[in-house]
Amino acid sequence: MLWLPGSKPFRSLVQFLGLFCLCLLLVTSCGRRPTANAPTPATGSNSGRVTVGMTIKPRTLDPADAYELASSSVLYSLGDRLYSYKLGTTQLEPQLATALPKVSPDGKTYTIPLRQGVVFHDGTPFNAQAMAFSLDRFIKNGGKPSSLIADLVESVKASGEYELTIKLKNAFAPFAAVLSYSGLCAISPKAYEIGGGKFNPTKFVGTGPYKLVEFSPSLIRLDVFDQYWGEKPPNKGIDFQFLTSSANLFNAFRTGAIDIAYQSLDPDQIAKLQKDAASGGWQVLETKGNVVNYMVLNTKSEPLNKVEVRQAIASLLNRPLIVERVLRNQGEPAYSMIPNTFDVSKPTYKDAYGDGSNIAKAKELLTKAGFSQAKPLKIEVWYPSASTIRQQVSSTLKEYVKSQLAGVVEIEPRSEESASFFANIRKGVYQAALVNWYPDFSDADNFIRPFLNCEKGTAKTGCEKGGSQNQGSFYYSDRMNQLIQQQLGEQNPQQRQQIFAEIQDIMAKDVPIIPLWQTKDYAFARKGLQNAQLDPIVQLPLWKIQKGA
Repeated sequence: MLWLPGSKPFRSLVQFLGLFCLCLLLVTSCGRRPTANAPTPATGSNSGRVTVGMTIKPRTLDPADAYELASSSVLYSLGDRLYSYKLGTTQLEPQLATALPKVSPDGKTYTIPLRQGVVFHDGTPFNAQAMAFSLDRFIKNGGKPSSLIADLVESVKASGEYELTIKLKNAFAPFAAVLSYSGLCAISPKAYEIGGGKFNPTKFVGTGPYKLVEFSPSLIRLDVFDQYWGEKPPNKGIDFQFLTSSANLFNAFRTGAIDIAYQSLDPDQIAKLQKDAASGGWQVLETKGNVVNYMVLNTKSEPLNKVEVRQAIASLLNRPLIVERVLRNQGEPAYSMIPNTFDVSKPTYKDAYGDGSNIAKAKELLTKAGFSQAKPLKIEVWYPSASTIRQQVSSTLKEYVKSQLAGVVEIEPRSEESASFFANIRKGVYQAALVNWYPDFSDADNFIRPFLNCEKGTAKTGCEKGGSQNQGSFYYSDRMNQLIQQQLGEQNPQQRQQIFAEIQDIMAKDVPIIPLWQTKDYAFARKGLQNAQLDPIVQLPLWKIQKGA
């Protein structure tokens, strides 16, 4: 369902004659009305409120059920978590906690000291019991994101009025990073209840710098929480306005109807706003993203069950060409599944295959695998039909391979409706597929384990159950499974980095997946906004923005 954008109430008196005048006045007197084009300014230039335009609309603001990008954009402003990240870094820092957790020698018990003097938006005091309630509800209500910790946590208890003790079923080194997930925020025990499916999609009562005052199809309004424990936002509040298309978002920003254009503009619109920023008087906000786009290869299918064939494909995929022609340079080549925003990232695919256009190496490997002009390698590359970007990528790769390998390799793009596409990947229907990955939490593990771990399988049969089966590669490696488990239990960052280095080396050698590009994130802000920035993890920190007259 498409939501129409909200606009301010029409207050001006319109004077026309006759019945047309009467009808118009009746319509415009009904208050806030959506418009199919661009909204009028929601707050006025001197109100001190910041208006954010978006095309993606939150399905829910219940943190136990919110698992979409649009919801997290709002929840970061409404809620506090035990931990967050220092802006512009991957450095974890306490938020409702007062220190990083004390971890037991076996890595299973986390003791966390909590902040005092914090109250919820409804006036309820925050303490360890409230935090334990919030985490228990996240697990027990069974919402979409509950799997993030449901399989990890054995118990959550208040071990003191302001001390929380969490026991895990098994050691899990990135657990503190998981606790920074937007939905794992503190919520008022008086405003919510625990029980399967008991959600409040249009309500939020937490401890964050803003409180929710309106949730409608076209508008979400946040007011500054005057009892906030931390630094108060320098603005008067936030209005999220939801528009029906990227064209409406683009026009609303250019006409001054919104202060910030965010999620989502298409590449041409981004390029236009970048080009016109100086003359238009607006700011370009850009940051490296943590979304990785990749090609998954089915290691059980002919001829991709031959490692030389997979290595040949890794050699000929021209990442710079994709970034330039398809992405309009609004991304960057990826040479590891771990984005280069992480210190542990290692460009192993570039080390092994160059920048992805090593045609000589590709020919050598294909010859070794028995392919030639007389016997060409034919690969079907599938993508979800709704993705224009992936359609363009597959077409670009097809033409590039045709021009460079003279019939030795033939890439044939194929599309499928999204629901069927993702179901078929898990079933092993496709030879190769173009997919992207939005991380659940900010740790390198979240870019490795979901892709390479296998709970059941053998080198001969491939993966029958686990991450690599879900991703469609069916890759199995005893050594990879060992390394993944080692990094989960390793508390020493330097030792863990060495493990990730070996994981990336093996991945580039075995090539079950080929990273292609990682995103850049963009937003555009009016010139009068101070401290507007984007962050790869917490997205758009609206609580930092000050709006001038």
